[in-house]
This record gives sequence, C-alpha cells and structure tokens, in this order.
Amino acid sequence: MGLFSKKEKSTKNESIEAVLEDGSKVTITNVVDCIGDSCPRPQLMTKSAMKEAQAGDVVEVRIDNSTSVESLPPMMGSMSSKHLSTERKDRYWSVYILKE
Repeated sequence: MGLFSKKEKSTKNESIEAVLEDGSKVTITNVVDCIGDSCPRPQLMTKSAMKEAQAGDVVEVRIDNSTSVESLPPMMGSMSSKHLSTERKDRYWSVYILKE
C-alpha cells in the first residue's frame, strides 16, 4: 500500500481489553493498523494517533515491519507517551503505548 493510500488506518474502540506480557490488563482506546506499511508510515500514523489521544488512553499499533517495531519505543518521549509492551502475534507485532 502506498504512502498516500486511502485505507483507513486507525480505529477507535470503546472496550477492547488486552493482557500485556507482565500480566497487567489495559483497555485499548484506539487501534492503529499499519500492517503492510513500511517506514516512515507507521511512525507517522503513530504520531498522529498519539496527538489525538487523551491522557490515560492506551493505543495499540499493529505492525508487520520489524524496522518500524524497533523505531517506535525511542519515539515515546517526544510524544508524551510511555511504551508499555511489544508483543509478537501470528502475523504482526502489537505495540502498546500509554498517553501520559
């Protein structure tokens, strides 16, 4: 999918719950679907989602590009956010981010 595609990349959800690696539970307020996208699209979509997030919101970013997975946690400081966990799923990684 191209950089300027029309595919909807963010889905607001009311009550999706996720269990993180440490056993803690979080409620996902927004899922950003970056599956099939390469750098820098996942980073830009994450930055946009975090601008819209309210303090205390947890955003799940779904990525199948390993370079993007590695680049997201270092970005958290500049987005007033905290990296909670990165978990490998069947076809992608889920990166969980808390807006501070």
